[in-house]
Amino acid sequence: MKRIPKLIITSGDPAGIGLDLCVMLAFKKFLANITIIGNKDAILSRAKQQGKNIIFSTKIGTHLGNGELKIINLDYRNPVVSGKLDKSNSLQQLNGLKNSIELCLNKKFDALITLPIHKKILSSKKNKFTGHTEYIADACGLKGNEVMLLSNKKLNVALATTHIALKDVPSKITRKNLCATISTLHHDLKKKFNIPHPKITVTGLNPHSGEDGEFGDEEIKIIKPAICEMEKLGISINGPIPADTAFTPKIMKKTDCYLAMYHDQGLAPFKALTFGKGVNVTLGLPIIRTSVDHGTGLDIAGSNKIDPSSFFESIKLAISLAKNQY
Repeated sequence: MKRIPKLIITSGDPAGIGLDLCVMLAFKKFLANITIIGNKDAILSRAKQQGKNIIFSTKIGTHLGNGELKIINLDYRNPVVSGKLDKSNSLQQLNGLKNSIELCLNKKFDALITLPIHKKILSSKKNKFTGHTEYIADACGLKGNEVMLLSNKKLNVALATTHIALKDVPSKITRKNLCATISTLHHDLKKKFNIPHPKITVTGLNPHSGEDGEFGDEEIKIIKPAICEMEKLGISINGPIPADTAFTPKIMKKTDCYLAMYHDQGLAPFKALTFGKGVNVTLGLPIIRTSVDHGTGLDIAGSNKIDPSSFFESIKLAISLAKNQY
């Protein structure tokens, strides 16, 4: 019998659409052994809102899409209300995320898929929660080595910086940091995505890539030298390309993956071109982690307005990446 990937899925913030997506998953077939980490009662309640009947199973094998879910139960202190955040419940779901990471590190599961959690409610004055990407890297003991990649069948976009204020971006773009990011990106595109000779296109930081120093000199002093250093190692890399013209059909055809300098520079064109079909992947880790390309959707939780496309794509990609490791 062929080995099928074992996936674990965190159900996201209980008030958001993660529970709805778990219910939808119960009726979608995948060639993987899938387990959810979440609260049974909350999922059953959300299924009732959707007019669905689901059952929890302990059967080992392929996810059949027959209304069954395998689950590791999390106890919530308070009842879950669609669209209404509850810090206690949210923190318990964060514990579930921690457990799922440990299970993947211990090879109990081949990949982790995360559904959206709410950054603000998980933050305190002492500890700011910046997102799944950074949290998972820290839990793996590799904080600072992570690379955020948004992936789609026609477009891959990685980020040099992630969830930081725009005013802090220039100080984080150093030659050392860029070289480390490009090295990780090149390695994982080869090893995880099975792209033999990845072609990477790097965007500039400033308008028109600085226009020879007229609008900033980061391209001259930092980005171009980093690209040259990586080229000497045999990496196929192009740039810095002005961000406003980087995502044209001509350049896209010559690119396996973009490296954008900051969050919205890369994600705005990515989502405009792929929204609903994109997958968030964390590179540079000893585990496979994918996620949806959207947030908690508090305003539509429990409704019939939820599109599961990105969630299902994140599962498909996790299966593919897991198989590439066999």
